[in-house]
Amino acid sequence: MRPLLAACVALSFLAGRKAEEGCGGPPAPAEPARSASSPRLSAEEAHSAHMPEHLRCDACRAIAFQIGEHLGKAESKPSPNRKAGAALRESEYLEALEKSCSRSWDDYGVLETNGAKRLSGPGLLSQEPMSVMMMGGPWPGRLHKMCHSYVGELGEEQLYGAHRRGPAALEELLCRGAKGACAGLPGAKGPPPAPAKARQNEL
Repeated sequence: MRPLLAACVALSFLAGRKAEEGCGGPPAPAEPARSASSPRLSAEEAHSAHMPEHLRCDACRAIAFQIGEHLGKAESKPSPNRKAGAALRESEYLEALEKSCSRSWDDYGVLETNGAKRLSGPGLLSQEPMSVMMMGGPWPGRLHKMCHSYVGELGEEQLYGAHRRGPAALEELLCRGAKGACAGLPGAKGPPPAPAKARQNEL
């Protein structure tokens, strides 16, 4: 009996609780069960043709990332009379911008993190453990529409010029500033909104 008891004591030092269980000790407490569910979408999030306001900053950053990726890939490929890495000709950056907006966008979706809905995908938040990302549905179409809207509004030449200055400059042009989708959020540049004037009582 003593050799068996000595073996159990030795095992308990080596293997902790699992040894205690094998020697008749109390069972280890069970780990709490974890579960994950898809984010519940509001009527606007599920059915609107437009990107909901609270997701527009994430969407803009995803678009800036994809535009930068496509322009960078185009620059890395040598072409006649242009070395790899050199500035693109107008026809080349027009084609790259068209490709960046016309991509499928199917690798983007929405997830819920810390009680808030966020877009997730390349260039954005990674999918967190035990979170479920809802892909497909309205999100690809909304991103496609927003991308073309930005290109039409800002112009290809201006977008390409910002890209040549770096990813931060491209995101600044697209998403930040007074009217950008990320205006007023942490890290956004530009003057804060003017405080509302107090109404004076008229006599």
